[in-house]
Amino acid sequence: MSVSKTSWTNSLRVYLEPASLRMLSLGFSAGLPLLLVLGTLSFWLREAGIDRTTIGYLSWVGLAYAFKWLWAPLVDRLPIPLLTRLLGRRRSWLLLSQAAIMLGLVAMSFNDPQVALLPVVWGALAVAFGSATQDIALDAFRIESADADRQAALAATYQTGYRLAMIWAGAGALWLAARAETAGAVGYQHGAWHSAYLVMAASMLPGVLTVLLSHEPLQRSQPETKNALDWLRGALVEPFADFLTRYRWQAVLILALIATYRISDVVMGIMANPFYVDMGYSKDEVAAVTKVFGVIMTLVGAFIGGVLAMRLGVMRVLMLGAVLSAASNLLFAVLSTHGHDLNGLIFVISADNLSSGIASAAFIAYLSSLTNVNYSATQYALFSSMMLLLPKFLAGYSGRYVDAFGYANFFVATAMLGVPVLLLVWLTSRQNRPLALME
Repeated sequence: MSVSKTSWTNSLRVYLEPASLRMLSLGFSAGLPLLLVLGTLSFWLREAGIDRTTIGYLSWVGLAYAFKWLWAPLVDRLPIPLLTRLLGRRRSWLLLSQAAIMLGLVAMSFNDPQVALLPVVWGALAVAFGSATQDIALDAFRIESADADRQAALAATYQTGYRLAMIWAGAGALWLAARAETAGAVGYQHGAWHSAYLVMAASMLPGVLTVLLSHEPLQRSQPETKNALDWLRGALVEPFADFLTRYRWQAVLILALIATYRISDVVMGIMANPFYVDMGYSKDEVAAVTKVFGVIMTLVGAFIGGVLAMRLGVMRVLMLGAVLSAASNLLFAVLSTHGHDLNGLIFVISADNLSSGIASAAFIAYLSSLTNVNYSATQYALFSSMMLLLPKFLAGYSGRYVDAFGYANFFVATAMLGVPVLLLVWLTSRQNRPLALME
């Protein structure tokens, strides 16, 4: 497998290009909502006394991300009245979805799950739907903003912003909630979470500003449509037919890899925050460890993943990321036997963020390499939806599994889910028709 030789200086300089810096900010906007309707929300719900089984089922809110391919053709082709004429196709959808996210977070902040859980769920659904729509438009915006040889770098800066936002939405939200608690009061306080989620809503504003200040990517020519049937064919059928035509029987193997690559991380992640609560870690402890060590290791992992993908090829880094992701779950299993162990928490969170940063940067570049730029939004939405569908579905039962078998067995089981991924990466890399960015 040949790999183009690019100097280390040029490999690193690409991170300072305007397109990469835009991806840093927009990646932050993309990463912010995810934990606020999944991980951080599960911490909030567990502290409010919601049982683990219910928390697990509520993680199915995240299935909005897995079914975004259903409306991706609309985002790819449908103009928004007035807004598209002013901003362009990609930026108009980005702005609309960001507004939906902010409104959903504000709605969540004003409802107490201990009093009425359903309004919080509806707010979370609004955030998830807006976030999934933002992902569709943003993935297309990223793919159309640079040539193929820059996609790994854009993926790395996007992932850095994404992971930083997840740390802010995780550690930052916990830290804000802890600061907003009434001094001397003991136990759950809704007012603290109300303040934290309002700040999270305001944290979407840098992404909004980036969209307004960015240039619309060069418009790709679209075939003229004479009627609704032609439009539906171009929007719904052709993107999927194009992928199957290009990869034929290899498409099955590729889609299987996409569907399972992040399964260990996603299934485990739903129970991570309830685990911290049940192990006796305070919001301040979890926030401090994640904020300091999580940030450092996320940055290191994302940049290592991006640079190694350009130097060594994406498939080698995909294999490394798959091994590290499964191994980090085993560390959680060990930690569960130690009780409240702050040093152990530091080590495990550091290892988990490093492995996730490496795996995600390579995986995003891999998905980007599969798309045809003429159908970038729809095809990328299909890939990223498949990435989440099976893991999110299984994650819904994570609370029941923990209640039945305990945390240690749960973390070991999620690590074992990653074993078939190693075989799929190897089989995909052995195909006779290497994909762009693999070499």
